Amino acid sequence: MTDQTDGATPPQGTEADNATRVSEPAFNLPSGLVAMLALLVVIHVVRTYLLSVAVDSEVIMNFAFWPARYDHPLADQNLAWLWSPLTYSLLHGSWEHLVFNGFWMVAFGAPVIRRIGPARFLFFWCLSAVAAVALHVSFHWGETIFVVGASGVVAGLMGAAARFVFSPSGRISRQFAHLNRRLTVGEALSNRSVVIFAGIWFLTNFLIGLGVFAFGRGRRHCLGSAHWRLSVRFPAVWPL
Repeated sequence: MTDQTDGATPPQGTEADNATRVSEPAFNLPSGLVAMLALLVVIHVVRTYLLSVAVDSEVIMNFAFWPARYDHPLADQNLAWLWSPLTYSLLHGSWEHLVFNGFWMVAFGAPVIRRIGPARFLFFWCLSAVAAVALHVSFHWGETIFVVGASGVVAGLMGAAARFVFSPSGRISRQFAHLNRRLTVGEALSNRSVVIFAGIWFLTNFLIGLGVFAFGRGRRHCLGSAHWRLSVRFPAVWPL
């Protein structure tokens, strides 16, 4: 990611904060991010209200990520092992799950897509999705539990945005954040706002993993954990 966009010089400090308060609209998202959020919503609407339980189970079987796929000969399977490390990020277990990820995506995805553009944002989405399940499968090799959700992508967006999104005063400027200088890793880790937001993210996911928040009780499937895993073990049939 470049440190500047279109040769513009971002307002700094109080100047940026004043400009934000005066001219920044309450809701102004990049069209590319709106399109991605709309896609996630449409997919969940179709799965929740239009597909039968049997068909939705086939969708999960073929498009959710499943660590056990890689513990079996790939020649004996369909090609779901090839695309599921990406497509799982488009599926969610419940409306609460989708809204939770959407909230963080709006907060940190907007400055990232403004900075790098829609094409590279899509590429970054794919890289984050693959990296997230690569880490997951390294700890859960051969596990027969499906993984769904864009939480790994959101974590990638947060990590990228933390390098530039905060102004010197610590405020987040939705209008100018993408123009800020990119911080070094050390500078980002020493920024109080970065630490606070990252702490909130990790604490929330930890509490979800402990079941403190009742996310994931969908119409069809029983869900849970910070990784938003489908709690259904192959070759069982989804009865709920």
